[in-house]
Amino acid sequence: MKEKRSAADLKSGETGTISGFSDNILSLKLMEMGCLPGSIIKMNFAAPLGDPISYYVAGYNLTLRRSEASCILIS
Repeated sequence: MKEKRSAADLKSGETGTISGFSDNILSLKLMEMGCLPGSIIKMNFAAPLGDPISYYVAGYNLTLRRSEASCILIS
């Protein structure tokens, strides 16, 4: 079985396709911010200590905490 990856696992410049979410409550907030299943998400950069992380999704830059990014499942 293939290990599930999350947006928090992406390296700088790497992209993934959003396949779903691991947290039902947080998923509503993330979808309102443009993180819809099937969308491409690209990791721009992380802050010096690794949190927060900047992503490019749905045509704009979005900054998320690592805990929030770990709820975004990618393929």
